[in-house]
Amino acid sequence: MADENFSAGLVSIVIPTFNQASYLAEALTSVTKQTYNDWEAIVVNNFSTDETSDLVLGWGDSRVRLVNFANNGVIAESRNLAISQARGEFIAFLDSDDTWEESKLSKSIDVLRAGSDLVCHAERWFGGGTRDRVIRYGPASRSTYDSLLLDGNCISTSAVVVRHDVLESVGKFRTHPNFVTTEDYDLWLRISQRGYKISFIDEVLGSFRRHASSASSATTRHLQAELAVLEDHFAKYPTGNTRSFTNRKALRSEEHTSELQSH
Repeated sequence: MADENFSAGLVSIVIPTFNQASYLAEALTSVTKQTYNDWEAIVVNNFSTDETSDLVLGWGDSRVRLVNFANNGVIAESRNLAISQARGEFIAFLDSDDTWEESKLSKSIDVLRAGSDLVCHAERWFGGGTRDRVIRYGPASRSTYDSLLLDGNCISTSAVVVRHDVLESVGKFRTHPNFVTTEDYDLWLRISQRGYKISFIDEVLGSFRRHASSASSATTRHLQAELAVLEDHFAKYPTGNTRSFTNRKALRSEEHTSELQSH
């Protein structure tokens, strides 16, 4: 059940952004076209130097509001600020360079109303100089704590809608600087560890934009952050699982090498 301070049925959409005004316009357009109308959008602007502020302030929809906030390179800080100001029973995440299909919120809320605590839908990956791909996350059997830890992440942030009180109960995103780019993975691990019900929708209800610039350096940084998350969780894992962490680390390093070679 939602906390009494949350507005029942309202979805608070968290949109962190920095210097992506043109993409942000597409993201906000996809939000305002939603068939589910009970939402608020909180755009957390990391003091962009482009037209971001003017774009949001002139959007013409009172449900969209701007918060200026310096996150010092830690996007989790922006998301946590928005969550702390959100009035909704549910929280949806949308990166400012991604977009949603019109039925995204309505179909996600249906799943949450049926008893789930977090829902993640399939996405179309596009851009970055590669062919479009459909990525389906999950399945539910992959969202247990052990599976997320040993087999890797299977949840995408811009495809997630989650109960507000679930986020509050686990302490929202952790803002450790070593976790930057994988704060979401750490959050899903902690949510699953608490036994919350995670569900998946196979239908494509959003699009995730890939960027070609700095692909290898971004991949390396992400690997380092992911290993930091794994090391943190395995340090608290039942005694005797050092081998599991070693195997997981070796496997992830092999995957990283393959990713670099594919770029």
